[in-house]
Amino acid sequence: MKARIHLVAGARPNFMKIGPLYHALAASDWAEPIFVHTGQHYDPLMSEVFLRDIGLPLPHVHLGASGDSHATMTADVMVAYEKALKANPPDYVVVAGDVDSTLGAALATRKLNLRLAHLEAGLRSFDRTMPEEINRRLTDAMSDLLWTPSEDADLNLAREGIDSTSIVRIGNVMIDAYVRLESAITGARVPNEMGLSAKSYLVATLHRPANVDDPVKLALLLDSLGTIAADIPITFPVHPRTRKAMKASGISVSKNIKLLEPMSYIRFMSLIRDAAAVITDSGGIQEETTYLGIPCLTLRESTERPVTITHGTNRLVQPADLATAVRTAISAPRGSAPSIPLWDGHAAERAARSLKDRVG
Repeated sequence: MKARIHLVAGARPNFMKIGPLYHALAASDWAEPIFVHTGQHYDPLMSEVFLRDIGLPLPHVHLGASGDSHATMTADVMVAYEKALKANPPDYVVVAGDVDSTLGAALATRKLNLRLAHLEAGLRSFDRTMPEEINRRLTDAMSDLLWTPSEDADLNLAREGIDSTSIVRIGNVMIDAYVRLESAITGARVPNEMGLSAKSYLVATLHRPANVDDPVKLALLLDSLGTIAADIPITFPVHPRTRKAMKASGISVSKNIKLLEPMSYIRFMSLIRDAAAVITDSGGIQEETTYLGIPCLTLRESTERPVTITHGTNRLVQPADLATAVRTAISAPRGSAPSIPLWDGHAAERAARSLKDRVG
């Protein structure tokens, strides 16, 4: 009888993390992967399109969580997932990343004394004003199996007293998703479709509450992007949260900034891979740009992915320094993409092997 493995995700970046693991488990002779969608990203452009791109099936379990705050989202996931776990307990639960869905599902799992694995464990920004930092720390503290992407994550967990036998460095599963879909990404030719030539444009993304919820800060950021766009065009896929904030504040942008709807993974990565540089406050994009060797300017004061700075192409910048940082990034010669151990497209296979050892 195959082991039943729940793979829980509810936000777009986490679909990318569980997708490669779902395929690795589905190809095995010992596991039955069960996709649990919490409902955190309910917008079709933020959810359904991504699932189709990465080959995930329709959710086997859909929790329909719909909280409009951190507390209510976490609570909604806990209540709904507890019912699903009691109805048909799995052999192992896998949660990914650091969103509210991650913590809610982890709490429900451990309170029922079921086994829990955390995919992308050990990341730390050391900034507890970030909700994600709280979520990832608590999830790590509860997990039986912690899959890390890099050495710094291992060290973080060791400092926190996590048993070393529970920590397995598998590498970066986000890179698995890119490698698996690379030919489709290359073939999408989205820049050509938009009349853009390689290295002639920037990509910007903004969605963090610290950047978009304050109308004054958001206006300053968009004004800074407008200044930059006078010299090099910017494509800007707009997150629903950001679009809502812009509309509520009546903020307009420069005509040289092309506002786009949220994009599918394949189309978005097609746009990223030919960009001169990327401006973002995302976590995953810091990793993808490092793998591709593309300059990344991260509008945050800290990052939970320091390896993208020490070993990669990422740089933390403040809004006041952004224009100068962009000019420096796009004028510097671009070398080959940096190599980070285990960021090789096989992280999910390593995760599946370590899970089999514990389930068996």
